[in-house]
Amino acid sequence: MEMCLRVSVEEKRVTQRELFYKLLCSSPEYFTSQKQVNRTIQDVVVLLRCSRYSLGIMASSRGLIAGRVMLQEANQDVVDCSSCGSSGHAIKGDLNLLENLVINTVARYIIVIEKSITFRHFFCYHAVFQRLVEDRFFNHIPSILITAKGYPDIATRLLLHRISRAFPSLPILALVDWNPAGLAILCTFKYGSIGMGLEAYRYACNVKWLGVRGQDLQLIPEESLTPLKAKDIQIAKSIASSEILQDNYKEELSLMVQKGSRAEVEALYYHGYDFLGKYLAEKIVRANYI
Repeated sequence: MEMCLRVSVEEKRVTQRELFYKLLCSSPEYFTSQKQVNRTIQDVVVLLRCSRYSLGIMASSRGLIAGRVMLQEANQDVVDCSSCGSSGHAIKGDLNLLENLVINTVARYIIVIEKSITFRHFFCYHAVFQRLVEDRFFNHIPSILITAKGYPDIATRLLLHRISRAFPSLPILALVDWNPAGLAILCTFKYGSIGMGLEAYRYACNVKWLGVRGQDLQLIPEESLTPLKAKDIQIAKSIASSEILQDNYKEELSLMVQKGSRAEVEALYYHGYDFLGKYLAEKIVRANYI
């Protein structure tokens, strides 16, 4: 708390990682790991009934956004997210800035994508987000594409929440791997993160599951399915214990465990690199999401 007070007095912002190294040097007898610092920050947030940002702690964002949306910071030029290249526009970690962004869009859908970059056996695979941006999918289906590159950080969640609040009629659809971790990522966007204490549900959005789902396994070769790992089973048990998980999500989770296998979005490339866009467009037009 003393460190947060210093940061606030100096009108500075720090990330949780920066705070960890500062505390590691000043109070090594109390803080020896990032997890300890994260838990302590959560305790302080609960104790003071405030947000991390009000303590001077800034989100470290990994998120990217692209598509039919215009963003403008105060006294800055408008950013056209449809013209930012295949990597998209980086989402900043300044929550105050995100709260005050001017947002305009002609999109009809928001698509949350689990992956930006996939590394396997030291090779970098062309990722799902970049593929859709490169193919300019957002022009075929007027949409906003957003990714947190895995489990969502608070800045990406806040921007999604801001867009959904400004344009409440836009459906938010999630494209994630068919495995427990993919469902956990979707649920974090949809229900919030338990690990954030009082902030857990602040940025929750009404996200629908577009794919990959059990009904899509017919499109994926058996050879592309991989066995569930012990960590997958652990995540599945944790999700299944949630009282707020809706029934059709529980059915999908049960099917994953029953089959003992998982399917990645990239497995759809078996049908060609342009198939992913066609797959998404058909599901969206048919409103095939839950």
